[in-house]
Amino acid sequence: MDPSLASRLATLGDQISTVVVGKRAQIDDCIACLLAGGHLLIEDVPGVGKTTLAHTLAVSLGLDFRRVQFTADLLPSDLIGVSVFERAQERFVFHPGPVFAQVLLADEINRAGPKTQSALLEAMEEHQVSVENETRPLPHPFFVIATQNPSDQIGTYPLPESQLDRFLMRITLGYPDRTSERALLAGRDRRETVRELRAVMTPAELEAAQRSVLRVHASEPLLDYLQTLIAATRSGRWFAEGLSPRAGIAVLRAARARALLAGRDYVAPDDVQAILPQTLAHRLLPVAGAGRGAVEQVRAMVEATPVA
Repeated sequence: MDPSLASRLATLGDQISTVVVGKRAQIDDCIACLLAGGHLLIEDVPGVGKTTLAHTLAVSLGLDFRRVQFTADLLPSDLIGVSVFERAQERFVFHPGPVFAQVLLADEINRAGPKTQSALLEAMEEHQVSVENETRPLPHPFFVIATQNPSDQIGTYPLPESQLDRFLMRITLGYPDRTSERALLAGRDRRETVRELRAVMTPAELEAAQRSVLRVHASEPLLDYLQTLIAATRSGRWFAEGLSPRAGIAVLRAARARALLAGRDYVAPDDVQAILPQTLAHRLLPVAGAGRGAVEQVRAMVEATPVA
């Protein structure tokens, strides 16, 4: 592995940690998700730093950042854009919406209606949108960070399984520990801190890092272990339905990114185990009577599955 790449990735995580305090594990998951070319879903209560994390990541990578507040009256055209007749030019001119950004923060995505949620689906999967029978490519890289309120809060629409599957990872930030919260209370305003940040990587360097992820080696025994885990999800013992082949590929991609962040050019079983709860829990429903949430059920399955 290129030592300079490892150094830049470490610097990236360190800089974000100066703003999003006490959440290094979640920051590393966010970076790994971006390196793997996936999209990130953050599910948590308001006010724990979800927007700050997304904005800080974009600034630290020199990427164009847009934020959309999803509401019940948000229309697909508000997200994608619309063609308006320009009298001076005597023709319709397309005005791109906020989806044409390199980092899009879809804030409180489950407060929007199903039609608007679906409008984001093609963009996330195909990196393009279709407007008035014309396909328009999105910028590269294109990274969606969506935040979601707990489903028991008023005015939320559950995300369909097809859209949840488009997110490579789902994480939670949670409340800060006492030391981190004291640093937030005693420190400067986080928005002011973000405005003063400088990019530590360029978009070109990020794209090179994403290509490096694809070159991280996964050995035959490692693939055997991953297939054993995938088969366990389909056994009926742990989950109502198992992982799809697409989800299995996503897990391997995330594990490769995790290995790259650790400074290695090969995937270890630890990489797979560390990434599984974030990549699987939002795709799987525990069997009836399990008595555990999806994250706890994934961890129990991993503990019960031998590495070799």
